[in-house]
Amino acid sequence: MKSADKLLDELWTTGKEFLGVRHAILGGAMTWVSERNLVSAISNAGGFGVIASGVMSPELLRAEIQETQSLTVCPFGVNLITLHPQLLELIDVCVQENVTHVVLAGGLPPAQAIAKLKENNLKVICFAPALGIAKKLIKLGVDALIIEGMEAGGHIGPVSTSVLVQEILPQVKEIPVFVAGGIGRGEAIISYLQMGAAGCQLGTRFVCTTESIAHPKFKKAFISAQARDAIISPQLDTRFPVIPVRSLLNKATKEFVTYQKELIEKVDRQEMDLKQAQLNIEHFWAGSLRRAVIEGDIEYGSIMAGQSVGLVTHEQSTQEVIEELLTQAKQSLLTRSLLEQSHYKVC
Repeated sequence: MKSADKLLDELWTTGKEFLGVRHAILGGAMTWVSERNLVSAISNAGGFGVIASGVMSPELLRAEIQETQSLTVCPFGVNLITLHPQLLELIDVCVQENVTHVVLAGGLPPAQAIAKLKENNLKVICFAPALGIAKKLIKLGVDALIIEGMEAGGHIGPVSTSVLVQEILPQVKEIPVFVAGGIGRGEAIISYLQMGAAGCQLGTRFVCTTESIAHPKFKKAFISAQARDAIISPQLDTRFPVIPVRSLLNKATKEFVTYQKELIEKVDRQEMDLKQAQLNIEHFWAGSLRRAVIEGDIEYGSIMAGQSVGLVTHEQSTQEVIEELLTQAKQSLLTRSLLEQSHYKVC
């Protein structure tokens, strides 16, 4: 019988080799959280850290990459938002600073951006919220995909992880596919690997690590929360589209509902222009993520969290989180292997 270590190595060999790491576990790019300290810690622990560039300027991104490189010699990636007005300049920075992998997020990436990354031999990873988009991205030349279900924290799609993996994994064999959204234990990682995933991405589990710079109050909110507390931002009227975001329920969430009602009433009474009201709704959360993560305002800031937040029970080091995941994964493999042997004996 093969050892659990051997079985796990075989399952995520493709992911490990693609990322250049010991464990095919990516750190989800979380704005204000996934910076040099957490990213380097994940990479140093054998995973693959990813810098969340967010709205950084090229100069700020360059500094962040350099600082991360000073903390680790292990591979890490950079997450770039496709709607960033300086996307191509940010790509130039990644090329100049010898970044090996770039994750393009926030919508279908422009072909020019993918081509520029490929021309400079950077590995391109993109999010695929549906099979059709996955196939289109493959045609555009991306090197790997991440399929992320609605259980994830932050900006989300409409489909659950369990459905997405059934739709996409059996149909995509050309390139590595990583799974994300609601993953918090090693057993879940094993289940997706056995379905054909190259590895998994986790974000929420790393928020309360000792290396994370998130405010103590932000971490406390995670530790106290249950899965049901991570809700999707509500939309009251189709005329006022709300970008779906999963975060912990707080006073700001409740005020957002009241704010929408007030604006809807003003528009209906013709006291406000529709476009202006839509803009006001879009701007409601502006700066609120930083307010929560960095300043610790957990009442009126945005506490973005995935539903796996219920599995975050205490603060621990990044190394401990990854070791815990590996232990659970190997135990799951060992149990399944023993059950299979027992089944054959009975038969």
